[in-house]
Amino acid sequence: MVKLIMGLKGSGKTKRLVDMVIDAVENAKGDVVVIEKERKLTYDIPRQARLIDAGDYDIGSYEFLKGLICGVRSGNYDITHFFIDNFYKLVNDKNQESFTAFILWLDKFAAEEGIDFVISVSSEAELADEAVKPFII
Repeated sequence: MVKLIMGLKGSGKTKRLVDMVIDAVENAKGDVVVIEKERKLTYDIPRQARLIDAGDYDIGSYEFLKGLICGVRSGNYDITHFFIDNFYKLVNDKNQESFTAFILWLDKFAAEEGIDFVISVSSEAELADEAVKPFII
């Protein structure tokens, strides 16, 4: 399952994501992975969650991000939750069509692998593509 937390800067997206990470660590029966651009969440999330600083990898493209997600998954089949904070800081392409294609790919991947994904996105929910709107929480 894929869930999107959308809103403009300062709307509480990261706080909501952190609360969801804490809940997943406390209640999930598997491993929790958090991807962020910088290590701003180091002291906000429980140490049991695997924090990946995407800034170390200069992701840039959707294809690279897909590869990172698949690579992390292939190294650990116990992952039940993936959280991605501040999505548009990771990818250079802010095109709505590219974002929609990625979310649809991710939804299929999540269903096949049995993983829940939560992504925070700095963008107005009202401007989201119709195909993406069902994922917004």
